[in-house]
Amino acid sequence: MESQAKSQADVWLVYDGECPVCKTYCKYIRIREAVGNLRLVDARQPGVLMNEITAAGLDIDQGMVLKFKDVIYYGADAIHMLTLLSTPSGIFNRINYYVFSTKIGANIFYPLGKAFRTLLLKMLGIKYIENLKH
Repeated sequence: MESQAKSQADVWLVYDGECPVCKTYCKYIRIREAVGNLRLVDARQPGVLMNEITAAGLDIDQGMVLKFKDVIYYGADAIHMLTLLSTPSGIFNRINYYVFSTKIGANIFYPLGKAFRTLLLKMLGIKYIENLKH
């Protein structure tokens, strides 16, 4: 899914391809057509963007990453920016907008979602990505 010739207009969302919550989120999130294309990058697969994230010292296990117009957003900032780029169509996107469209909402609810993901991965026996240990 990752290309060396990244379009600046594209939105790059790095997610955990083995996490059921992450996969479901990526399945339903939709960005506005005027923004560009949503490009999904599985953080468990090696690639240029994962190398960039690791070089920046960002722990993918501790926060999602969004890259848009050559700016990397991490954690609550990533979900907040993604929400601002999203379309309000569909119940999922409307709920997402309601919860994460403000920085306050993102800073409150993102850590709760991250804690749920951590618990779920432990319950399912899914190992962390540990990109900073490679």
